[in-house]
Amino acid sequence: MIWTRLFTAAAQLFGPPTSADGRGTAGSVEDAPVAAALIALGAKMAKADGEVRPEDVAAFEQVFKAEPNSRAMVQRFFRLARQTTLGFERYARRVARHFRARPAALEDVMDGLFHIALADGILTRDENDYLARVAEIFGFSESEYGRLKATHIGRDANDPYLILAIDETVTDEELKKAYRRAAAANHPDRIISRGLPPEMTGLATHKMAMINRAYAQIKAQRKKERAILL
Repeated sequence: MIWTRLFTAAAQLFGPPTSADGRGTAGSVEDAPVAAALIALGAKMAKADGEVRPEDVAAFEQVFKAEPNSRAMVQRFFRLARQTTLGFERYARRVARHFRARPAALEDVMDGLFHIALADGILTRDENDYLARVAEIFGFSESEYGRLKATHIGRDANDPYLILAIDETVTDEELKKAYRRAAAANHPDRIISRGLPPEMTGLATHKMAMINRAYAQIKAQRKKERAILL
């Protein structure tokens, strides 16, 4: 069971990260389950602005939903990882390697980290730097990171076109296709098929809310513009 494997590796995961030559040792994150690395990334995200608040913990629990009999273990693991942001790049690389053939899963992870970062409604410079570095390790370009960021906090005016990754000149039919494509990609079943733990399906709910809002905004805006022209 994933939580048994996760906690069996806990002592190794938070032990000495590397040997003297910089390569992973038997007690490094290289040997830990990906779920442990995901929890570590989330915990260190909560610490990125210097203080872990109750809302940060609540946001983490919304993203990574543990079963009742595993919740205490996950919370204990989270408390251990959140002590410092040091070492987060190791965990990001572990996750990146695990999902290297599934970039959509890496985007799911970024969505979860944004959700934790924005628990207090503010994205600080330190939090943005953390997210940008994780995105870089995951292989996302600056423009792709900009799109991910806009999905959660908007681009100046919360651009719904950027959230759906389309241009303002698309036809209504193309808009509908883009929406359906985004919705299908973020269905909970797709989250699981991309290899993420079932406990992270909460990501889909958050992402779908943003996608639905963007689609509704564009449709309403176009309807209003056409009414003015009549």
